Amino acid sequence: MNRLSQRGAINLLLIPFIMLLIFFLGAAGFGFWAYSQRSHYKDHSDQEVSAAVNEAIKTQKTTDAADAAEQAKKPYDTYIGPSAFGNLTINYPKTWSSYVVESERGGNPVSGYFQPGFVPSVTDPDNTFALRVELVQTSYDTVLTQFKSSLTVGKVTIAPYTLPKVPSIVGSRVEGQITPTKQGTMVILPLRNMTLKIWTESNDFKADLDTAILPNFSFVP
Repeated sequence: MNRLSQRGAINLLLIPFIMLLIFFLGAAGFGFWAYSQRSHYKDHSDQEVSAAVNEAIKTQKTTDAADAAEQAKKPYDTYIGPSAFGNLTINYPKTWSSYVVESERGGNPVSGYFQPGFVPSVTDPDNTFALRVELVQTSYDTVLTQFKSSLTVGKVTIAPYTLPKVPSIVGSRVEGQITPTKQGTMVILPLRNMTLKIWTESNDFKADLDTAILPNFSFVP
């Protein structure tokens, strides 16, 4: 066999080898790429799972803390007012403190302040209370008229309301800007020749008002 023929035979043998080498390198490259993608996906997936678990734990802790705070409020403490003024009966969370002024003379026979922890100064107009209760020697219509201008400009809403334990007395529920500087909810009810006002000076305590205070509030009409 001459040299030219030998060289052609060698070239023919190299072609399959080169093709095999190219295939091998391609397969190795694809395998490396697939492994890299899988590792990246796994790392990213692990991070997402870890973040989700941490968020779930955080949410559960918040829920547990809220549940514990609600349970700590029970059983409720009770204030019962003078019989001459309807025996106002107020059940409020035991984690709250109260300061109630009773006076048979003057315009406010009963004036109560309720606040979680301790009651701050009642003479400071900047203080906001979780619950206020007042029995005033003013007619129901006169008290309600004070909100008519706010109703006209949309600062409050007014709807009929009755206490669950005193269904025979129909009053009003005012929501919105109940004072010039405070947002909240106020229930206004006629009590004999007087008017009973029950309100929160912050929407933060609206749930307490609706679930604890109003359902358990009672008086003798």
